[in-house]
Amino acid sequence: MTDAPPPRRLDLRGLKCPLPVLRARKALREAAIGDLIVVECTDPLAVIDIPNMVRETGDRLEQQRSEPAFSAFHIRKVAP
Repeated sequence: MTDAPPPRRLDLRGLKCPLPVLRARKALREAAIGDLIVVECTDPLAVIDIPNMVRETGDRLEQQRSEPAFSAFHIRKVAP
Protein backbone atom coordinates (compact mmCIF):
# COMPACT_ATOMS: atom_id res chain seq x y z
CA MET A 1 0.00 0.00 0.00
CA THR A 2 1.29 3.46 -0.87
CA ASP A 3 0.77 6.84 0.72
CA ALA A 4 0.36 8.50 -2.66
CA PRO A 5 -2.43 11.04 -2.77
CA PRO A 6 -5.35 10.36 -5.10
CA PRO A 7 -5.07 11.85 -8.60
CA ARG A 8 -6.13 15.45 -9.01
CA ARG A 9 -8.80 15.69 -11.68
CA LEU A 10 -9.07 18.71 -13.96
CA ASP A 11 -12.32 18.80 -15.89
CA LEU A 12 -11.47 21.23 -18.68
CA ARG A 13 -14.24 20.11 -21.02
CA GLY A 14 -15.71 22.97 -23.01
CA LEU A 15 -12.59 25.16 -22.79
CA LYS A 16 -10.85 26.17 -26.00
CA CYS A 17 -7.15 26.60 -26.75
CA PRO A 18 -5.07 27.87 -25.01
CA LEU A 19 -7.05 27.52 -21.73
CA PRO A 20 -6.63 23.72 -21.25
CA VAL A 21 -2.83 23.98 -21.50
CA LEU A 22 -2.67 27.06 -19.28
CA ARG A 23 -4.78 25.43 -16.57
CA ALA A 24 -2.87 22.15 -16.77
CA ARG A 25 0.45 24.01 -16.53
CA LYS A 26 -0.79 25.92 -13.46
CA ALA A 27 -1.89 22.65 -11.80
CA LEU A 28 1.55 21.15 -12.47
CA ARG A 29 3.28 24.17 -10.93
CA GLU A 30 1.16 23.75 -7.78
CA ALA A 31 1.63 19.95 -7.60
CA ALA A 32 4.20 18.13 -5.51
CA ILE A 33 6.70 15.81 -7.17
CA GLY A 34 5.05 12.43 -7.62
CA ASP A 35 1.49 13.81 -7.85
CA LEU A 36 -0.75 12.57 -10.64
CA ILE A 37 -3.01 14.98 -12.50
CA VAL A 38 -5.78 13.69 -14.77
CA VAL A 39 -6.79 16.28 -17.36
CA GLU A 40 -10.00 15.85 -19.37
CA CYS A 41 -10.50 18.09 -22.43
CA THR A 42 -12.87 18.42 -25.36
CA ASP A 43 -10.64 20.81 -27.33
CA PRO A 44 -9.34 18.82 -30.33
CA LEU A 45 -6.01 20.68 -30.20
CA ALA A 46 -5.35 19.32 -26.70
CA VAL A 47 -4.09 16.03 -28.17
CA ILE A 48 -1.18 18.03 -29.59
CA ASP A 49 -0.84 20.82 -27.03
CA ILE A 50 -0.91 18.82 -23.77
CA PRO A 51 1.86 16.33 -24.78
CA ASN A 52 3.98 19.24 -26.03
CA MET A 53 3.47 21.10 -22.74
CA VAL A 54 4.49 18.00 -20.77
CA ARG A 55 7.70 17.68 -22.81
CA GLU A 56 8.47 21.35 -22.11
CA THR A 57 7.91 21.03 -18.35
CA GLY A 58 9.93 17.82 -18.06
CA ASP A 59 7.05 15.93 -16.46
CA ARG A 60 5.77 12.52 -17.61
CA LEU A 61 2.68 11.74 -19.68
CA GLU A 62 1.76 8.31 -18.30
CA GLN A 63 -1.39 7.77 -20.30
CA GLN A 64 -3.34 9.47 -23.08
CA ARG A 65 -6.67 8.25 -24.35
CA SER A 66 -9.41 9.60 -26.56
CA GLU A 67 -13.03 8.85 -25.74
CA PRO A 68 -15.88 9.82 -28.06
CA ALA A 69 -16.72 12.86 -25.91
CA PHE A 70 -13.28 13.93 -24.60
CA SER A 71 -9.55 13.21 -24.35
CA ALA A 72 -7.86 12.33 -21.06
CA PHE A 73 -4.23 12.78 -20.07
CA HIS A 74 -2.55 11.29 -16.99
CA ILE A 75 0.38 13.52 -16.11
CA ARG A 76 2.90 12.67 -13.36
CA LYS A 77 4.78 15.60 -11.81
CA VAL A 78 8.46 14.63 -11.91
CA ALA A 79 10.25 17.93 -12.51
CA PRO A 80 10.66 20.65 -9.88
